[in-house]
Amino acid sequence: MKVIILGCGRIGSTLARSLVRDGEDVTIIDRTSTAFRRLGPDFKGKMVLGNGIDEEVMLKAGIKDADAFIAVTNGDNTNIMSVQIAKEKFHVPKVIARIYDPIRAYAYRELGLQTICTTVVGARLIKDTLLGKELGAMADYCALNPEDPVI
Repeated sequence: MKVIILGCGRIGSTLARSLVRDGEDVTIIDRTSTAFRRLGPDFKGKMVLGNGIDEEVMLKAGIKDADAFIAVTNGDNTNIMSVQIAKEKFHVPKVIARIYDPIRAYAYRELGLQTICTTVVGARLIKDTLLGKELGAMADYCALNPEDPVI
């Protein structure tokens, strides 16, 4: 599977290394070259320097042949915009955006974008750990319901 990851922070670099270790074809995009240090010297994937919402950068990363595009920068707007471009313009079959804001994550999920709200997931995991509850299914932690007090 060819996967493009936008954002080489802690999540992006960890995800990239994990996918490469599993044998996937990974390209990671970041605006700063120093971010690629997180990948380590033995990283076997491709690194592309540039703005991930720039279509030329996406083309350089191989977006036309990508099976998945994952946006995990620190900016919700960048993540949303980049996955929309990947999905609508380049027809990438699987797109996922990490979103901090639960309200935005819910709204964009309702519009058909796959979102992971790490704020909600983290809060629920911490709460269950604090209360000594057995950890549940990941789908329960990722669920977004506007009636939920977390959102």
